[in-house]
Amino acid sequence: MATDLAADPVRDWADSGIASLTGRVDGPPLLPPGRAATVARERSAWIAAASGGVVDVDGARLLSERAAFTGHRRGGAVSAGGACRLLPTIDGWAAVSCARPDDPLLLGALIGEEIPDDPWPAVADWLVEQTGAELAERAELLGIAAGPVVHGVAAPLTPSEPRSVDGLLVVDFSALWAGPLCAHLLGLAGARVVKVETPSRPDGARRGNADFYRLLHGGHESVVLDPADNTQRRELADLVAAADIVIEASRPRALAGFGLDAAKAVDDGTTWISITAHGRDSHRVGFGDDIAASAGLIAYDAEGPAFVGDAIADPVTGLTAAALAMSAPPDGRGKLWDISMSAVVAATLDEPTTISQPAIRDGEQWVLQTADGVVAVAEPQKREISGEVAESGRDTQRVLTDLGIRS
Repeated sequence: MATDLAADPVRDWADSGIASLTGRVDGPPLLPPGRAATVARERSAWIAAASGGVVDVDGARLLSERAAFTGHRRGGAVSAGGACRLLPTIDGWAAVSCARPDDPLLLGALIGEEIPDDPWPAVADWLVEQTGAELAERAELLGIAAGPVVHGVAAPLTPSEPRSVDGLLVVDFSALWAGPLCAHLLGLAGARVVKVETPSRPDGARRGNADFYRLLHGGHESVVLDPADNTQRRELADLVAAADIVIEASRPRALAGFGLDAAKAVDDGTTWISITAHGRDSHRVGFGDDIAASAGLIAYDAEGPAFVGDAIADPVTGLTAAALAMSAPPDGRGKLWDISMSAVVAATLDEPTTISQPAIRDGEQWVLQTADGVVAVAEPQKREISGEVAESGRDTQRVLTDLGIRS
């Protein structure tokens, strides 16, 4: 879908709630660079049209809705969720995440010393003597979600002719936010969504905000299969073979290690949505905050860079993935969509940002200046939650029996 050049990015950023999550803790909201909120709004309009009006969401407001549930607020060079930092290097800035239980050990390996309870001072001291390229190389080797801030350039992934997904089977291997948002939107459009987890790797988002998890997963079925068991490994392959759409949000080797072949599935007519931090050919890992920042989606004030929103690469990617999943493959067969989160973000950016426009006070509210006057900076908003969340594995027997995979 082509970007509407008549749209007002300032108004869309203000309406989205993202501007309120951008800037210093004790400072004004900052106007983010680029057009991500506008693109998100256009993606949701495309999805609404493709679903015949069944899916009625405002894509721009989806970008900030997690913060409406968690209470996350702007933190400047600290991400809204607190797990990522913007830190100086010899030649610029870098985004470094410490979100997983093993990350302190990995960061210790990165800098070559034991990390104390608070890893950030030691990481900052080491990083200021390194180049961004050196960080990127070491982070990739160690599996650390980190990278230099580089203004990315990428062409947008464009949906083709829409198709109805009503009644289609979606097998969702994804976790956290981007993939589950894609699955959620497909479910709203009428698809049957089956979430697949393994006994040792449940979705980490189950341990997060329960209401936000329910928002994205309400009404979906839950299957747990162990690929280490030969029978369940075959059942996993049969489940994928039955799917119309598969969603994965890990590096390709993860599902390949389960014996699943994306290329074969596509040859058999499946739409395969592959969401990765930096593309299927990259070994880099990443999360929503460090991916967006390293792609260049950051705001600047006199103190330096500040994060834009809350893990914004996730919802921007989830919306894009849903639109692509609702696109009819051009040859009538299967399609593998290689969706790089960093490229999705980079495609929303224009020129590199210098100093961002700050909001100003107008009575009790913050406002941003647009070409037509001022617009109020909205706070993140919740959508109504509907549907029951299935306990992990609750529907395994029923789903596999229903599909003729298990008797």
